[in-house]
Amino acid sequence: MQLKSLRLFKAVAETGSFMAAAKQLHTVQSNVTTHIKKLEEELGAQLVHRAGGVRLTSAGRALLGYAERLLAVHDEALALFQNAENAAGQLRLGSMETTMALRLPPILAAYHANFPEVDITLATGPTASLIEKLMVGQADGIFVAGAVDHHRYHSLKVFSEQLVLVSSTPMTSVPSAEELLTATFLAFRQGCSYRQRIELLLASQGINAVRVFEFGTLDAMLGCVAAGMGYTVLPRITIEAHRHRFGIHTMELPSAIANIDTYFVTPEPASWSPALARFVDTLHQEAGL
Repeated sequence: MQLKSLRLFKAVAETGSFMAAAKQLHTVQSNVTTHIKKLEEELGAQLVHRAGGVRLTSAGRALLGYAERLLAVHDEALALFQNAENAAGQLRLGSMETTMALRLPPILAAYHANFPEVDITLATGPTASLIEKLMVGQADGIFVAGAVDHHRYHSLKVFSEQLVLVSSTPMTSVPSAEELLTATFLAFRQGCSYRQRIELLLASQGINAVRVFEFGTLDAMLGCVAAGMGYTVLPRITIEAHRHRFGIHTMELPSAIANIDTYFVTPEPASWSPALARFVDTLHQEAGL
């Protein structure tokens, strides 16, 4: 069924006349007649009584409800893109947990204040799993460490982080290779970009592997570091925000290991929904891009 046919049928039902329906929709009566006949052939049912004035049959009355709903959804979708400044619908985001904890709340709050009709869902995880979500269409945009170098994706640099080594005791220098060799590290699960920096730190000391315990939450990780379970590597801004809650200490790392950029990665801009486009606008405004 064509939407044009349903719109003409709805006009016939409202006006009770083929001629009046044609006038309402700025077409000719023969066009209305053709579309109604086509609908009847497709459905195998008579939709209107033509003798003694145009009236809907029981089949026509049954179709009218569906026609009204289909046309309303079509018009709503069209209005969404024609008036894209007023975003609505759904926005599915993914983020590293450290980014979600500190960087995103004011941005999300500003976005929600300006576009309250958008339903926001946000999943956290390591960079690798977030990229997978984006690639299979389970997220509209993701906050990850590093750009995604692929022509199908658009990467916008939004934050610059400095990673630090975190311990339960004060440090005057990065632990020696001998100390690191017997140390335990705490990290998010495999695919976390910060975990990769732990591996870079160890490699710089000639160490191939140490024990790494995986954690699912930031609080659990910091609590165990504070208890003396081992080291971790996290953004300085994250540690400064939580230092008052945990007895933790930090040490600066070499810039090649410490400096890392967070990107907002999406499919190509031409494919953005109004909700996603307005979120990118909000990112520019709130993050000072």
